[in-house]
Amino acid sequence: MKTFPASQLIINPDGSAFHLHLKPEFLADKIILVGDQDRVNMVASMFDEGTIECDVQSREFHTITGQYHGKRISCISTGIGTDNCDIVMNEIDALANIDFATRTEKAVKRSLEIVRIGTCGGMQEDIPLGTFLVSQKSIGFDGVLAFYRDRDRIADVGFEEALVDFIHYPAKAARPYVVAANPELVDRIARDDMMRGCTIAANGFYGPQGRVLRVELAVPDINERITDFRYQGQRITNYEMEGSCIAGLALHMGHKAMTVCCVIAQRKAEAANTDYKPRIHELVQTVLDRF
Repeated sequence: MKTFPASQLIINPDGSAFHLHLKPEFLADKIILVGDQDRVNMVASMFDEGTIECDVQSREFHTITGQYHGKRISCISTGIGTDNCDIVMNEIDALANIDFATRTEKAVKRSLEIVRIGTCGGMQEDIPLGTFLVSQKSIGFDGVLAFYRDRDRIADVGFEEALVDFIHYPAKAARPYVVAANPELVDRIARDDMMRGCTIAANGFYGPQGRVLRVELAVPDINERITDFRYQGQRITNYEMEGSCIAGLALHMGHKAMTVCCVIAQRKAEAANTDYKPRIHELVQTVLDRF
């Protein structure tokens, strides 16, 4: 039986996971991930009255576990970026599949269902503001997955190679990886009324998403190339900043995961909507109903 020393799995004195400050008994099998810690309260406001089991916060990580129409759900904030999602994914997997008392891997594994709800920028002209867009594939510009063994086993290497060549991807940047969301979870949440696409998870908001302020870009026309890219009938539909790490680590760990975002910026039309909270509320309600 695999054992995890204190330097590898850090457990707080109260028996909670190091960053999340969440105890194993408070992690549900259904998990909603959001970037904004304040959005956790919005999600939890829809839970059944009197069902809140825990409400814990440490830094940008905020967790509330409760029930929605009898379904037990944990909502956890990740903050911005795949580096934070590496922390969240590893700690929720540890909470589910490692015995914190003995520091040993459990013989019977829990498979979690994880839906990230976020915002994104649309990359194609036919994707209007307010669209609910599900990431069937996530394209990581962050490099996180390369630190784990068998990265190529779960990745679409052909897609990666075609993308790198077409968009003149910066040679010294971390190589992109392409991973698929869980198809059953995608079908359950998206049904026939949400758009599906391929999403870049950028490792920054400005340069890595082709935005130019005072520092020029290494590939000035990278967004035009991304918009024009096609691979086996697939195109890149949007930018966000977390989904690739979530999808990739879920595949490694045996969990179901996907990302769905509301389009709040239209990069092609150079338009943005900062008054998007009502639409996010609608998206959260829809995901809770279908989860």
